[in-house]
Amino acid sequence: MENNGLEHLPAFVTSLSIGLLMGLERERNPSARAGLRTFALVALFGTLVAMLAAQTDAPWLLAVGLATVGLFIVAAYFQKPASEGDPGTTTEAALLICYCLGAAVWFGYPTLAIIIAVVATALLYFKPELEHISKGMKRSELLSILQFAMLTFVVLPVLPNKDFGPYGAFNPHHIWMMVVLISGVSLAGYVALRLLGQRWGTPVLGLFGGLVSSTATTLVYARHGKSNREFLPVTVSVILLANLVVLARLAILCAVVAPTLLSKLLPVLGSGLALGVVAFVFRWRKTIVSAGLPVPEIKNPTEIRTAFTFGAVYAAVLFLTAWLSDYFGSGGVYTVALISGLTDVDSITLSSLHLFGQNKLQVEPVVTAIGLAIISNLTFKTGMVFFVGGAQLARQCAPGLLAVGVGIGAALLLLV
Repeated sequence: MENNGLEHLPAFVTSLSIGLLMGLERERNPSARAGLRTFALVALFGTLVAMLAAQTDAPWLLAVGLATVGLFIVAAYFQKPASEGDPGTTTEAALLICYCLGAAVWFGYPTLAIIIAVVATALLYFKPELEHISKGMKRSELLSILQFAMLTFVVLPVLPNKDFGPYGAFNPHHIWMMVVLISGVSLAGYVALRLLGQRWGTPVLGLFGGLVSSTATTLVYARHGKSNREFLPVTVSVILLANLVVLARLAILCAVVAPTLLSKLLPVLGSGLALGVVAFVFRWRKTIVSAGLPVPEIKNPTEIRTAFTFGAVYAAVLFLTAWLSDYFGSGGVYTVALISGLTDVDSITLSSLHLFGQNKLQVEPVVTAIGLAIISNLTFKTGMVFFVGGAQLARQCAPGLLAVGVGIGAALLLLV
């Protein structure tokens, strides 16, 4: 199509497709003032104006075109007042986006424009579901999201990205990046737990409870199992599932922080997961799915105090790991792993992965340290279940937790 006047036709076809996609969704809404044809024309108008602006070296034409679309929207608003149930602002905003996407196609961003169009159409289509989620959120959930945004987009950018202190162990930007990473993973589970926990019962409580804090979930359900013996099988299933999710959580952290190490760490985590799943399935056969279980009252993972606490613990573990590995070799790292792993495996995992990225630790010590931290953590939780939930609950939880530990220990002996 070159040199025949049609070389720019693909851009207009892409714009037309974007307009038709967004307009098709709006056509379903009887209260919307714009539908299939209007959106298609606006997208084509955006591309056409962008072409004229580029060809005539008059970028102000883009602003004129946007203002023109805005004037048509205002005119339509006064000619046909919206119904009381829908003020129509969503459709008008979508029209403005459609115009801008048409212009973006001309300037060489067709893929990005299509992605944005699909996302925008999904937002329009899933209005009932989004409204349900919004109404189901408590003030604390919204506060969590705002605090996470502050941790990520306000605090993180202003921190210096330089190494300080002995062994260059203290990098404020890196430390806070780990805080953001942990907070983000935990926040996803925290919100899902609040929105879905009571409704879906055991699977969701175990899955997202483990994603947020397996220790807190284990503690809550150890108490619950002691006071409600009829729910003992369900309680055991929640505890086991929460501790299996920890292995998936660590795999996610490794994939983000040190992806080159993932192939070495996965066999160890996978071995523990495989045996743990066998124990969980055996236990699950005796479990009646219940939606009447309590949702654990887990702390907001993005609370400033919680974030600072994790940052301080992570920095301390990072320094101790670097110091002890320098003086005592891998034995020092293993000591830190066993001690810090009693209550938390994230800190030693992230610090080991960071030192691996700096070539201060080799593959074998890192994988071994993470495996030992998990085993230490499982041992601590088994004891916690015994002392908090009683001997009967501990006897039923111990085989599953032991299976995970045996799988990881065997993998360390055979593979590392």
